[in-house]
Amino acid sequence: MSERYSRQTLFSPIGKDGQEKIRGKHVLIIGAGALGSGSAEMLTRAGVGELTIVDRDYVEESNLQRQQLYTEQDVALKLPKAAAAKKRLQEINSDVTIHAVIGDANPEKLAELAVGKDLILDATDNFETRLAINDISQKCKIPWIYGACVGSYGMSFTIIPGKTPCLNCLLKKLPIQGMTCDTVGVISPAVGMVVSHQVAEALKILVEDWEAVRPAFVSFDLWRNQYSSIKVGKAKDESCLSCGEDPTYPFLEAENQTKSTVLCGRDTVQVRPPKPLKIQLDELAKQLGALGYTVKGNPYLLSVEMKDERVVIFKDGRALVHGTKDMTAAKTLYNKILG
Repeated sequence: MSERYSRQTLFSPIGKDGQEKIRGKHVLIIGAGALGSGSAEMLTRAGVGELTIVDRDYVEESNLQRQQLYTEQDVALKLPKAAAAKKRLQEINSDVTIHAVIGDANPEKLAELAVGKDLILDATDNFETRLAINDISQKCKIPWIYGACVGSYGMSFTIIPGKTPCLNCLLKKLPIQGMTCDTVGVISPAVGMVVSHQVAEALKILVEDWEAVRPAFVSFDLWRNQYSSIKVGKAKDESCLSCGEDPTYPFLEAENQTKSTVLCGRDTVQVRPPKPLKIQLDELAKQLGALGYTVKGNPYLLSVEMKDERVVIFKDGRALVHGTKDMTAAKTLYNKILG
């Protein structure tokens, strides 16, 4: 056993046998922002065997206040978060296999990525994706850990298919929607608290200590010195379409997925094509340059400067339209560039 994990194996609930189990597991993290980067670093340092990180965005200056894997150089290069996270995590622990997926965690992609995974960690910023994670978790019988953070407030819950209520059940019972980082911001200690809750639960699952898994929904406000733990076993709904007796997994249906989304905390709209594309970025850069646009890029994306907006285009045809929250205007601009 490597000296690297000696302090972790001295912790009796893990031990050498638990460490071997951790090394044999594959975790899927959806989102590589504040929660995702923190969870990914902890699990990489803990020696998880494989880690797949999915994220649709790239590193910006405002991320550096709380997204601990990233640097000013990542900002300057406009690196996709998944790629920047992989680079940094491989420097931390070369024994861990890191997979970076640059794109949306839509139902089709989740179905592909769920294969062979032992655990899913939620590090997203929207309930559309979370509900899709919830349904794929139930369908594939993979545990997942919900986490959210805004302002100084955070919450977490561990969902075990067949045993606990799912997120769809909880949304009918608990007030876990509302404020966003767009309206009230977020402080890094609250992020760290949620990450700690999520990763502690993850380690319990990875070493298969099921009795230790927390049965309660936890929430806290670090600024107001509040902490609550609510047992939610009775919230399980046998008629739930996600986890009940006759599930239909409604949030995996294509008609329930939006094609454009206002991103949390920014005047930015993501626009998705009806089907993923395979864009040759070099060719597109030449075309747009010939039309008089200022174009910068890297192997992952192009940044196109407009008069009042900036459009970032990825290889799969997705685009982030910066400078607006108007989805109709964003789609119009998208079609102008890629139409």
